[in-house]
Amino acid sequence: MLPVKERKNILKHSRPKDTWEGEPKLGGVYGEEEIEAAVSAMRRASDIHQGFGFSGYPIPEFEDAFADYTGAAHAVAVNSAGPGLDMAMKYLNLLPGDEVIVQAINFVAAPLAVMGAGGQVVWAEVDAKTLQLDPEDVERRITPRTRAILPVHMNGLAAPMDDLLKIAHDHPHPVHGPLAVLGDAARATGAEYKGAKIGPQGLGTVFSLHTMKNICTLGEGGMITTNDSRFAEYCRSTRFYGFLADTWGTSNVMTSVQAAVGLVQLKKLDTFVEARRRLALNRHQMLRDIPEIELPIEPSDRKHTYYLYTVLVKKDWAGEKRDKIIEIMDKKYGIKCIVANPPCYQTRKVLRQHTKGQRLSRSNQIGKRLFCVPIHPAMSDEDNAYIAAALTETICKTRAS
Repeated sequence: MLPVKERKNILKHSRPKDTWEGEPKLGGVYGEEEIEAAVSAMRRASDIHQGFGFSGYPIPEFEDAFADYTGAAHAVAVNSAGPGLDMAMKYLNLLPGDEVIVQAINFVAAPLAVMGAGGQVVWAEVDAKTLQLDPEDVERRITPRTRAILPVHMNGLAAPMDDLLKIAHDHPHPVHGPLAVLGDAARATGAEYKGAKIGPQGLGTVFSLHTMKNICTLGEGGMITTNDSRFAEYCRSTRFYGFLADTWGTSNVMTSVQAAVGLVQLKKLDTFVEARRRLALNRHQMLRDIPEIELPIEPSDRKHTYYLYTVLVKKDWAGEKRDKIIEIMDKKYGIKCIVANPPCYQTRKVLRQHTKGQRLSRSNQIGKRLFCVPIHPAMSDEDNAYIAAALTETICKTRAS
């Protein structure tokens, strides 16, 4: 923990010029290279024989580069991670009553995709330390109607994929065989699991290239990775009205300009991740030994991207005191923290109604304890120290109140 004199000095002399948000509107860093790539792609698109395309250069090149980066056999570019999740769920041909296990501590995209495909969401708990889907709880919730497990690589850390894949293999559906395991990596592009990038594990992985994420393609975009050629073919078809597979589809294509910028951003991704990690590890040192909070952890078999820096207050500080910390950080120090995320059934009526009777005590408690402190690859060491000093001082004030 920062000594009193040091943090007082930091807070007095090092206030950031800009307000840092818990999830900044631009998650990566844009430079002249991205601008030049976009302009060049626009010039190519001005040819009436080229246009902005939906499958031509440089979209396949971006897909190949993304597949190589993740180690997956296939990558399919789409206009957003949401449609990517929709495609993945529709691929399963869910029937009424078919169940998909989803963690409750989550953004709403994953459970809404299950609903949209006609499936039944079954909530599961997360591990209280990692915030990743808890394999033991998943196994308890499997029934003969379970079709899939949908883990989210929450806030930048990889889910325990091998444990979930083993459960999927050991509890096959009576008709369809081993359960599908589909990863939502919207917040974890660049994360590693057991020495390899996330992406090839399970049936497929869906990444977000939204403006807030680790890299972005002009505000929106997504990528689906897989080692399954049939699944890849289905996704390529359904992203443009289902022509290739002669099936249902709609338009969820990426433009050539987005892909051109994506190629530049992808080359920078590891640099962005390393910048986040360096800031996070330095922050760990400044915040360690504060008994009222638990810092994000990184299991030995994973590499965290720290897309969000997620802190848990101790259990008897859940709710009101957690909220007080967020308020003080904002009003007194200009640091905007967020809660990402409470249980989905608490935030969306449609999910509450869809999962009546399903409420999870551990998730409810975690939802009252967690909050995310700003972090970003462009953040200076001085701003990082200011944020750590502000949080330490806020906790001390809360402790004394």
